[in-house]
Amino acid sequence: MNKDQVKGVGEQVKGKINEAVGKATDNPGKELKGDLQQGAGKVQQSYGDAKEDAKDARDEAKRNNP
Repeated sequence: MNKDQVKGVGEQVKGKINEAVGKATDNPGKELKGDLQQGAGKVQQSYGDAKEDAKDARDEAKRNNP
């Protein structure tokens, strides 16, 4: 797991909290902020996943072609 994956998950959690607070307080702005944070977190996590996949592929290639 790399830092982008961790930050992405953290941002998604913050987004869920903001969304829930927005719903509970009938604050559409806070709810929207939560939705946007979740989206940004998913993008960052996906970026981290892609970096991990590339690293794994590179390591596999090194093992197979010493």
